[in-house]
Parts: sequence; structure tokens; C-alpha cells
Amino acid sequence: MSQLSPSVAALRNAFGDIVERALVSCGDTIVYVRNDRAYDVLAWLKREPGQTFDYLTDITAVEYRDPEMAFEVVWQLRSLERKADLRVKVALDKQAPLEVRSVYGLWRGADWLEREVYDMFGVVFAGHPDLRRILMWETYAEGYPLRKDFPLRGHFSRAEQTRQALAASPESHYSLAELSIAEAFHELPKDMRDRLRRGERGFLK
Repeated sequence: MSQLSPSVAALRNAFGDIVERALVSCGDTIVYVRNDRAYDVLAWLKREPGQTFDYLTDITAVEYRDPEMAFEVVWQLRSLERKADLRVKVALDKQAPLEVRSVYGLWRGADWLEREVYDMFGVVFAGHPDLRRILMWETYAEGYPLRKDFPLRGHFSRAEQTRQALAASPESHYSLAELSIAEAFHELPKDMRDRLRRGERGFLK
């Protein structure tokens, strides 16, 4: 598809210059909107009759090597009923705090997606109910692995990385419910399972 999605005209009619620009790339329509109204735009796209983008396919971010180019946060949406897709982006200043509003209240599936973007890129999702690392451990101190200024081998030596990973005891940072869902709880030693049942979480440090 080389033409803009009809949703672009509807968005411009509803939000005016809050829609900064729109383009087609590899057949996909991409809409850039102002960060301060991004949540309103996304809520409208989900709830407005004729739009009904009810499925949040993904949330990610893009950092370009060119320092003059903005940092982007990306929401990939799909209307299951209409079999239509739309990509919404906001451009953020790399020199300012990287923060957008959480869409957890619109799509509960945003929970882990936002945590991953926070973990890998350092984007803060304001209003997220439990914003913490999801791939790296809570005490991970090397920064954000998918940022362009992150060294391929990390900031620390391999020996120091190994020492920190072994000392982190990631099991102690997960709730009993999370461990049960992952079926990891039943693989833990009995004394650890007993302590977790009693609500103890820091005993492995």
C-alpha cells in the first residue's frame, strides 16, 4: 500500500496540528504526533467508531546515530475487525528526559512492553503501575543496552559482569505469582519456596 491510511485524515480532522506529519514506509502508514497529546490520540484511535484499533501489537523505541535526529517511541496498532494497521510515533529530544505517558490503562498488554522499552532504552512511562526492569536485573548498573552509546561489550569487564549477575539473585525480585506463571517456582529448592510463600524476597542477596 503506497497511500496513507484513511485514519490519517480522520486524525487531522479530530486533532489538527497535534498530528505533526504522516508518511508511508514499506507500505506502512506512520503518524507522528505531539508527545503531550499522544495518549489522547491513542485513546481516540482505540475508541472512536470507524477506527477501533483495539489490539496493541507492540511498543518499541528508535535511537538514530545521527545526534541531530530525535529519539522515537513507537506504538504499533491493529484493528482486528478492519484488519488495518497503523504506526504512531512521538519524537523526543535526546537531551531531555525520555518520558511518555503509559498506555496501560488503554491496553493491559502494554505492561511488559513498556517495561522492556524502559529496561533497554531508559524511556520512563509515566503512570505505569510497576515500572521496573524486565530483562536485566534490578541492580543492573551499566545503563540501557539498546542505546547507541552503550558499548558492545558493556561498560564493565566480563569478570565484573559475571560477578554482578551472580550476586544479583534475580529470583528474589519476582513475586510468587510471577514465579508460578513462569513455572520457575516449582524448580526452586524447597527452602526457597517456603521462604517465598512467607513473603520473603531479599534473602538471596
